[in-house]
Amino acid sequence: MTEHNPQRKSSESHPAEKVSGRRGFLGGVLASGAVAASTAASLGASPAQAAGPAKPSALPPSGKGALHETGIPPDLGRGEGMPGSDFMVDVIKSLDIKYLPSNCASSFRALHESLIDYGGNTKPEFLTCLHEESAVAMGHGYFKASGKPLLTLCHGTVGLQHASMAIYNAWCDRVPVIVVGGNDLDAAYRPPGVPTFHAAQDINAMVRDYTKWDDTPVSLQHFSQSFVRAYKIAMTPPYGPVAISLDAALQMAPVHLHEGKMPYIPKYVPTSPPQGDSGAVKEAAKLLANANNPVIVADRAARTPEGVGLLVQLAELLQAKVIDQGSRMNFPKTHYLSAPATAIANADVIIGLELSDFWATVNAYTDNNSNDGHGTNASRIKPETKLISINSVDLLTKANYQDFQRFQVVDVQMAADAQTTLPSLIEAVRSALPADKKDAIAKRGEVQRKAYEEDRIRTRTAAALGWNESPISTARLVMETFAAVKNEDWALVASEGNVSNWPTRLWPMEKHHQWLGRSGGYGVGYGAPASVGAALANRDLGRFSVSIQSDGDLMFAPGVLWTAAKHKIPLLSVMHNNRGYHQEVMHLQRLANFRNRKVKLEGDMGPVGTSIENPDIQYHELAKSMGWWAKGPIKDPAQLASALKEAVAVVKSGHPALLNVWTQPR
Repeated sequence: MTEHNPQRKSSESHPAEKVSGRRGFLGGVLASGAVAASTAASLGASPAQAAGPAKPSALPPSGKGALHETGIPPDLGRGEGMPGSDFMVDVIKSLDIKYLPSNCASSFRALHESLIDYGGNTKPEFLTCLHEESAVAMGHGYFKASGKPLLTLCHGTVGLQHASMAIYNAWCDRVPVIVVGGNDLDAAYRPPGVPTFHAAQDINAMVRDYTKWDDTPVSLQHFSQSFVRAYKIAMTPPYGPVAISLDAALQMAPVHLHEGKMPYIPKYVPTSPPQGDSGAVKEAAKLLANANNPVIVADRAARTPEGVGLLVQLAELLQAKVIDQGSRMNFPKTHYLSAPATAIANADVIIGLELSDFWATVNAYTDNNSNDGHGTNASRIKPETKLISINSVDLLTKANYQDFQRFQVVDVQMAADAQTTLPSLIEAVRSALPADKKDAIAKRGEVQRKAYEEDRIRTRTAAALGWNESPISTARLVMETFAAVKNEDWALVASEGNVSNWPTRLWPMEKHHQWLGRSGGYGVGYGAPASVGAALANRDLGRFSVSIQSDGDLMFAPGVLWTAAKHKIPLLSVMHNNRGYHQEVMHLQRLANFRNRKVKLEGDMGPVGTSIENPDIQYHELAKSMGWWAKGPIKDPAQLASALKEAVAVVKSGHPALLNVWTQPR
């Protein structure tokens, strides 16, 4: 192997050399200062007079110094044969991965070099990120906008730990991201110092509980098979992130024959998603066809635009209300069968499609209101209501992390992909519908049309409250934003921070790409990088990307703003700057009330430890410093529309834009 630089992201020398160099530098300064003072004293002049005019602290390099800094480095020898990392690039290119957001690191420097100089920096194109969490979250958002996964590279122990929160979000949100972690496996040949701190026997162990599959290839043939397998597993519903540990030496070594032949690249053949058992489908269809008030609840049911169309077919066939829980865009918000969560109260049959939490769908939980600290439960449905579930996550459950939620007894349960099962379910329902039920079904639809219009009026009335107030109401923030983008092929790529769900309540969402859902694991720091990743996909697809960005979320990963500017990713980011973590404000206030105590505010708007003010963060200045067009702070609601118009024009010209808007808490 060539000489190794043990520092990951710095040109600094070894720690011992740094100390020695610093001592020598200080000693030289002190010595020269003492000589100058002695000489000045002998001449009867002050040290300052003897020194003459002050010289600049840094001088231009001499010709020799400039050559040393900019010239061609000494020849370190030439590798023989095709580098292993070049073959790895061929494997990656076989899967048509368009982008690779990553932060650079020495543990995968060989692959990095091959991607640029051998692979031409195309498919994948390396996108420079300032944090591994941002890189993974960009892949998260990109997939939800495009339906295609991205690859990211992480640096051993420390890089994977940085990335772990975003990997967990992707796991909970059932999103495929391919994570490759550089590592120095062989302890006998590890470079000393920093690289060994960053190495481990099994780096994948850190994320194994929330990845779908992982491997540690020990040969190039092993890598080619594992990488294609990882892609295949990640892209089979239920989707999920996968991890591969990649040895630095394997990247550097030349390609060797495998069983007398050059390593080959397996062909990728997609796996068919799992469908529901035919008997269970017929049983579910019979219950739905004979129900007096069936209700459909969808969370991640629609994986594609076709999934939305299938759900509309099923709903209209039954004239059943549809509750879209919003982890994806499952059902058009403009459809008269779209219903609020309260619609389940009178249901006699409920079918849940890819629900994250069936228990919380049919049960209510209230915390902070019991002395045992456990909260209280109450049923949201009638005791005789029949429950049906189609959920592919039943095939993916692991023990440690509790993303599978509380246990709920279900009458008909299918471990299957909901979208893939919908065609057979629709046909089974059509066959099972009694002829004498048609009039009742039609009447059910008319009742829901009226209920839908009444609910829309109530929602608009609620949104009008505080319309002219300052700070700006969340309803006005959301609706002024929609007015600015409504004539574009818009996509709301993220809405982090609670704005009372106004986008899904008021925006006329009809297309699958118009709402991408939330983070999955509710880890703060998802919104900004996921928005940039989704905007990257939408840039190539000709869509207009808009994000409602919360203040606390942005400050977890603000460096992604630079990545968006660097790679010219157009995105409208509208700040929901409520200057606090208001989820925690409410928790602390409620708990203080329960304990008969007065919450301590200490001069800020919320309890101690929950405000982001004094000083106020100037998000528009932060964005400007990283290459964005930005404006703010906007406190007067009358100024919001014109500012949005300016920002939209900037985004349409191909650049990112941010508006810093002071808002009410919720």
